[in-house]
Amino acid sequence: MAVAWSCLLLVLLVWLSCIDRTGAAGATFTFVNSCGFTVWVGVQSNGGIALLAGGGFELAAGSKNAVSAPAGWGGRFWGRTGCNFDSSGQGKCETGDCGGVLKCGGTGGAPPASLAEITLDGANGDDFYDISLVDGYNLPLEMTPSGGTGVCGSPGCTYNLNDNCPQVLQLVAQGLVIGCKSACAAFDTPEYCCTGAYGSPTTCPATEYSNAFKAACPTAYSYAYDDATSTFTCKGANYAITFCPYGTPGTTPSSNSTHGGTHPPPSRSPPKQSPPSPNGISQYGTGTSAGVRYSARVEFILLLCIAAFLFLHGKKQPELQASVELMM
Repeated sequence: MAVAWSCLLLVLLVWLSCIDRTGAAGATFTFVNSCGFTVWVGVQSNGGIALLAGGGFELAAGSKNAVSAPAGWGGRFWGRTGCNFDSSGQGKCETGDCGGVLKCGGTGGAPPASLAEITLDGANGDDFYDISLVDGYNLPLEMTPSGGTGVCGSPGCTYNLNDNCPQVLQLVAQGLVIGCKSACAAFDTPEYCCTGAYGSPTTCPATEYSNAFKAACPTAYSYAYDDATSTFTCKGANYAITFCPYGTPGTTPSSNSTHGGTHPPPSRSPPKQSPPSPNGISQYGTGTSAGVRYSARVEFILLLCIAAFLFLHGKKQPELQASVELMM
């Protein structure tokens, strides 16, 4: 009996040591610049949370930079373009500017800017993350988890929205479209910003502009209440955040746009809703392989521990040996 209890205690201790604790130990964000030009990364932490990387850094074309975040960290990242900073870090960016400084220091980026957002160790220990176009678009962007368990999809907006940005939403510099504003940023009305009387999913459905964003980038947030297919979860992962994941997008002359006109009346037609996924889980990805690999690894380690214990003690425990043979 004593040997059996000792074996069970050993198994319990090994199991506890093998539990995946990466979700409670923070995460590493690896920023990858696959664009053919320099991107200046902006970082904004959620209120009361430590700032990462001083709030921003330069990321040369073709380079990477890994940044560690503590457990429970939350915030957003974006790429700034067309920046010019002096030796003191003062300057300005054409898109995503955060007050004219290299290190944003907690200040968000000026729209339009494609956003990668994440909160580590949320409900049930899951990370919650997304790619958002709620503040508009300036660069192709993708977020890819690695080493985690769960659904663990890879949201992104890899399409160059500047190519077909409606003229009324265009941000233009030197005759080229360098960003595509959200309808909220362009018109600044409650109907498009989902505020005031329009501050609920029922009263603020998708519009023709957010529908166009969604059609081009199905896994990205297209407007404030686009939650169903745009929020992703993963547990214990690290994340790659890639700018221009499929290479440098082409520049688009403003005159090439086939969309013109002035501010149209708000579109109030309810958007078509995607069928809800089982248990409210995002429909993108299954995430089962990582969990299966982890379970098999732990089971194998436990079996080795039990076998080693029996061998070292030289005890014959018919019931325990039978259990081991059955598990094998």
